[in-house]
Amino acid sequence: MRIGYGALEEGGAEQLILNPTYKQIESGRLDLVVAGTLDAITMVEAGSNEITEDIMLEALEIAHREIKRLCELQMQLVEMVQPKAMEVKFMAKKMSAEEAVDQMVTKEMLDEIFGVTKKEIKPKIHDLEEKLFVQYATQLESKEFSKRDLAEVLNSRLEKNMRANILEHERRIDGRKIDEIRPISVVLDLLPRPHGSALFQRGETQALTITTLGAPGDAQIIDSMDEDVTKRYIHYYSFPPYSVGEVKQLRGVSRREIGHGDLAERSLDPMIPSKEVFPYTIMCVSEITSCNGSSSMASVCGSTLSMMAAGVPIKRPVAGVAMGLVVKDKDDASKGYKILTDIQGMEDFAGDMDFKVTGTTEGINALQMDIKVKGLSLSIMKEALDQAKKARLFILGEMLKALPQTRTELSKYAPLISTIHIDPSQIRDVIGKGGETIQKITAECGVSIDIEQDGLVLVTAPDQASGQKAVEWINRITYVPKVGDVFEGTVVRIMDFGAFVELVPGKDGLVHISQLANERVNRVEDVVKVGDKLKVKLMEIDDMGRYNLSHKVLLPRSEGPTPARGGS
Repeated sequence: MRIGYGALEEGGAEQLILNPTYKQIESGRLDLVVAGTLDAITMVEAGSNEITEDIMLEALEIAHREIKRLCELQMQLVEMVQPKAMEVKFMAKKMSAEEAVDQMVTKEMLDEIFGVTKKEIKPKIHDLEEKLFVQYATQLESKEFSKRDLAEVLNSRLEKNMRANILEHERRIDGRKIDEIRPISVVLDLLPRPHGSALFQRGETQALTITTLGAPGDAQIIDSMDEDVTKRYIHYYSFPPYSVGEVKQLRGVSRREIGHGDLAERSLDPMIPSKEVFPYTIMCVSEITSCNGSSSMASVCGSTLSMMAAGVPIKRPVAGVAMGLVVKDKDDASKGYKILTDIQGMEDFAGDMDFKVTGTTEGINALQMDIKVKGLSLSIMKEALDQAKKARLFILGEMLKALPQTRTELSKYAPLISTIHIDPSQIRDVIGKGGETIQKITAECGVSIDIEQDGLVLVTAPDQASGQKAVEWINRITYVPKVGDVFEGTVVRIMDFGAFVELVPGKDGLVHISQLANERVNRVEDVVKVGDKLKVKLMEIDDMGRYNLSHKVLLPRSEGPTPARGGS
C-alpha cells in the first residue's frame, strides 16, 4: 500500500493521501510503501521530508487498515479457488551433530563468547570450534558429521544464547544496554585534496565520505520512459570486501550497494539547497572502510559531515540509526520482545528486525524495515520509532560537536560558479552560430557554461580570473547599448558614407562621414582604416534599431576655420 502526504490542491492543507498520484508524490512530503498481513506490518520503505513520528504512525495505521481489506479479498479468492498447498521436503537435521555440540558446549561456555569488537569475539568462537573438532575427531573421520555441521550448530546455539541474554537480562554481546549507542568518532578533512571529506565511525563501522562539487552541467541525466530527468545530488555507496576482512573479485556494483546508496541519497535529498541558492552539482561517495553493522546509516552521517565540510549549505544535518528486535515468539511478537538501538552485525543476523530510520531534529527523512517474524503491531513500531528518535538526536549532537555548522567558504580546490541573468532572447547571441561563440569562450577562458531557458547563465571556472574573463565576455555580448554611452570600438567596415564600428561583439554602429572629424572629410579612408580602434559615442537608435555614432563629439573643438581632409 502506498501513502503520500501533501495538499490535494494548491494552497490546501496537507493531509495523508491513500494511493497518491505521481504528481502528488512529487509535490508532497512523504512517499511510504507498506506491506503486511491481516494481523501485522511486514515491510516498510519510505522517503520523506522531515515527517514527524506521529504523522508517520498515522500513515502506517491507514496503510494497514487498507492492507487488511485487501487481505480479506484475497482470502475470499482462496475460498473460491481452494488451491492445494505445495509439498516441500526439508533437509533432514543432523541430530548427531546437534547432540554432540549440546553434550560438550555449556551455557557458561557460550556466555564467554563476549566482547566489544569482532576481533575479540571471533578468536573465542574459533577456539570453541577447535575444541569441538578435537573432541569429535573420530566422528569427523568416519564422516558421521562434518566440521561444517558442527560449526553451523554451534553458530545456532550462540545465536540462541545471545537472544536469551537480551530477552532475560537485557545483556548484549558487547555489553551495551539495549538503548545504548556504540562510541562515535569523527575526523574531518582526512583527505586534503577533495572539496570535502569526513570519516564517521560508530563502533567498528567506519565510513569515509568524499564530497565533490561540480558544474551544473555535470548533473546526472537519467533516461526515463516519459522524459529525461537530471539529478543535482548523487550518492554512491561502496562496500569493498576488505571492510569485513574478506578477499573477493571486484566486479559490478551489487544490488545491496545500489540499495544502500539510494537510502542515503533519499535521506539527504530533502536537505539539499535549491539551485538558486547553491548551483553546484553535488556528488558524495561513501567508502565503507570497516563494517560491523549499520554501514548505510554511517554513510548518511558521514555524507552530512562531508557536505558541511565542503561548504554545502544543507538545510539541516541528517543522521541515521538501525534499530533491531528480539522476540520470544516469532509467530506473535507481542508475547515478549526487546527493541535494540544501533544494532551490530551479529544482532542483525540473529535478530528479528532491521529497521533503519534517518532524519533531522525536526522529523524523519527515510525509513526501511525488513523483519524475520510474521509481522509487527503498530504499538511495537511506535516504540521503535520513539527509541530511534532519541538515538538520532544523540547522534546529531555528537556530529555537531565536530562541526557545529556548515563552513562558509568553499575549498580552494572547488570550482567557482558565477551567475548572470540575460534576456532569453539573447541566449542565441551567447551560443552563436552552431555554438561557435560559446565554444570560443569556454576554450579561451577554460570554463564551462550552462544556460537555462529563463536566461540564467552559470559560468563554472577553476579560478576567479578565468571566471571573471568569461563573465565580462558574456556581458559584452549581451550588453544593450544606450544613447549617450561611449565605446572604444573597432572599425570593421568602410563605406563611402561612413565607417561601421563594432561596439560589442555582434553589435555594429555607423559613424557617418560627417561625424568623423571636426573638419570636413572627403574620404573616410583618410581618417580611419579597417581594424583601427575608434572612440565613439552613441547618439541615436533609430526606428529600425540601428545605432548612429559620432567620433566628432568626443574631439576637442578647434578655434577658427579648419581645412578639409582628403582630396577635393
